[in-house]
Amino acid sequence: MPYFTPSTKPARPRYDLLARHEEEEIERAHQENIREPYVTHNRDAVWVGDRIASVIENPTPLWWYIAVSIAGGVASFTALGVLYLITTGVGVWGENNSANWAWDITNFVFWIGIGHAGTMIAAILYLTRQKWATGINRAAEAMTVFAVMCAGIYPGVHVGRVWFAWYLAPIPNANAIWPNFKSPLLWDVVAVSTYLSVSIMFWYVGLIPDVAAMRDRVKNKILKYFYAIVCLGWRGSARQWTNYEFCYLMLAGIATLLVITTCTVVSSDFSTSVIPGWHGTIFLPYFGVGAIYGGFCMLITLLVPLRELYKLRDIITLRHIDMCCRFVLLMALLISYIYLMEFFIAYYGGSPNERFTFYQDRIFGPYGTTWLCMIIFNSVIPMLFWSKRVRRNPWLAFGIVIFPSIGMWLERFVIIVSSVHRDFLPSSWGMFYPTYVDILTFTGTFGVFFLMYLLFIRFLPMIAIAEIRSVLPEANPHAPPTVIKNGAEPGSHHV
Repeated sequence: MPYFTPSTKPARPRYDLLARHEEEEIERAHQENIREPYVTHNRDAVWVGDRIASVIENPTPLWWYIAVSIAGGVASFTALGVLYLITTGVGVWGENNSANWAWDITNFVFWIGIGHAGTMIAAILYLTRQKWATGINRAAEAMTVFAVMCAGIYPGVHVGRVWFAWYLAPIPNANAIWPNFKSPLLWDVVAVSTYLSVSIMFWYVGLIPDVAAMRDRVKNKILKYFYAIVCLGWRGSARQWTNYEFCYLMLAGIATLLVITTCTVVSSDFSTSVIPGWHGTIFLPYFGVGAIYGGFCMLITLLVPLRELYKLRDIITLRHIDMCCRFVLLMALLISYIYLMEFFIAYYGGSPNERFTFYQDRIFGPYGTTWLCMIIFNSVIPMLFWSKRVRRNPWLAFGIVIFPSIGMWLERFVIIVSSVHRDFLPSSWGMFYPTYVDILTFTGTFGVFFLMYLLFIRFLPMIAIAEIRSVLPEANPHAPPTVIKNGAEPGSHHV
């Protein structure tokens, strides 16, 4: 008698079930690993050009005038603070014999860090051919230029006698007063001025093709003449594109080396001294990681509102926000490791002064609250980015990165002030308290930064049109028609 009755179907063999399950898993994995398109909703090259150019061509929105008015008013704080400093003297700042490096150097290193990050983001991601970065490169490059300009305010005015600031430049003069090349101030001037020059060239060369496109689009004669001068006669020939790509590649390589060089110089300002808390070799990676950390936070702070205000969600996608948040998370882990290494080095080095600075003064001293806030803002709060839902929520990411941005300024304050206010002699100990001139001058630099950035996005393409078009599926001559229609790359995977 057969085991199965005619009305009963035999069970599927086990190996068939396993094979079917494996096929389903492979198909699901393939679908999950398909890279998200760089431009969503199947937008083509024409739409990309029109959307980015519309930021300049459309009538200026009301919010832009309001933002420019606020930024200009805040920027006036810096102008008034510097003017009052020049007419009165450096005594209007809160510096004293115990903390002679304080607020001004803290703000200088803060802005230099943001400036380092912009070029590092744009240059290194370009050199490594990260196509997803095409949507943020231009914003990062502009951020570099404006941040370094804000940083350059402090070396010029903190010398006290501003009319002698030209001594910082190696210019021959009749009195044979040569610059003191042993001074860290001169190191900063040489490094930052060189870095600013290359950053401006790197930013400007990338603008040329897009400015030429705006020259051919705008109707305003004044803007047309302006764009015609800026684009240097660009016509888009094959020879011009070849020279452009070679020049941009060379500038990216030089800018990357200058980032390392400038980080080395700024870190040498501290590590070449014998002050406890400064006398160490960890400052190069310390400042490098901190620069990238603060730069990505500032980049998210800039991109999220502009993405919504100018309706650029299909160009600055959730993938861009996600990738920036991943970098923020990575930098948070690295900076936390550096914080731990500082304490380990102070313990392992055996110096009682180092141990006092790290284990007593920084944690339990008068600036202990500042150190605690630094740890929470830089090492704890960014851990929220382990969640993909948090990374994919632009406004939540915007709110989170505000804390590391504040934390990076607190980090510079802790490094500088908490190290010098209590040195080797207890009789020379003292406290630093910023004056209203300190606070207003620093607050005004944010107005300067955002004012320049608002002018930039109004009159120049804030996103690289040519670079975005180059990563569209239709730019790939080997892409099948179905891929071009669907807007995704074949066989591509998450980066």
